[in-house]
Amino acid sequence: MTTGKELRQEFSGKRLAVLGAGKIGTILLQALLRGNLISREHVMATVQHKDRAAALSKELKVSVGTNNVEAVTGSDIILICVKPQTVGQVLDEVRAVSRPEQLFISVAASVPTTYMERRLGASVPVLRAMPNTPAVIGCGMTAICKGLFANEKHVQTAHSLFGAVGKTVVVDERHMDAVTGLSASGPAFLYIILESLAEAGVKVGLPRELATLLAAQTMLGSAKVALETGHHPALLKDAVTTPAGCTIDGIMELEEGKLRVTLIKAVVKATQRAKELVFGSDSTASVM
Repeated sequence: MTTGKELRQEFSGKRLAVLGAGKIGTILLQALLRGNLISREHVMATVQHKDRAAALSKELKVSVGTNNVEAVTGSDIILICVKPQTVGQVLDEVRAVSRPEQLFISVAASVPTTYMERRLGASVPVLRAMPNTPAVIGCGMTAICKGLFANEKHVQTAHSLFGAVGKTVVVDERHMDAVTGLSASGPAFLYIILESLAEAGVKVGLPRELATLLAAQTMLGSAKVALETGHHPALLKDAVTTPAGCTIDGIMELEEGKLRVTLIKAVVKATQRAKELVFGSDSTASVM
């Protein structure tokens, strides 16, 4: 496992640009600064409006402006954190100052590396990353894939960067839309389950605060057991379910309500939508 000291050495002297310092861009930047992985004077972030730039600069104590070209010109690593529909416009804007020595990392859902490479030109290394919102407390899940001109050193840089906010995994690009549907959209699905469990606790007589605590900690603990044991969820479920006990009655209600198939359909639908974010429903649209 890479130590904090090794990470600081890896990013030592590196200059970082965050294009579109919205929610996820700010989360990543705060984590890097909090871990002293990158120096504040080596950071340049951008937003659309000057008022927002001034407020964010004061909050993070880094340089924040509205000029993407200026931010990219002096940077080694460029995080593209704008909306998928805006990626092309931003890349066209900075194309003239992009260089093969730089690394561009996009967290925009659905935007292929080939699309970004053709916009940037000049064999510029490009990676895609798909983090999720639990990154805000260092418990995120990020999938990374590389484009044609990126090498393993570039992948390791991204692995280290997103490792500052949780776990990372390297996948083939063909899986990225599915990652978006599962782990990026997944927190919203789980919050609905969490809310429902808490509501159920209230229904059977528990105070709401207690019901929410019980539900949240139970969800957290169950996830940790799955991660740390590596056991199949079905096996873990069976370990809780005793013959003629109360759990099996609850499971029967879940099955009758089609919770399982509804969750599967939610991920499938979110994945399908991810494929449409940039080019619409026409999957044959040109990436030029």
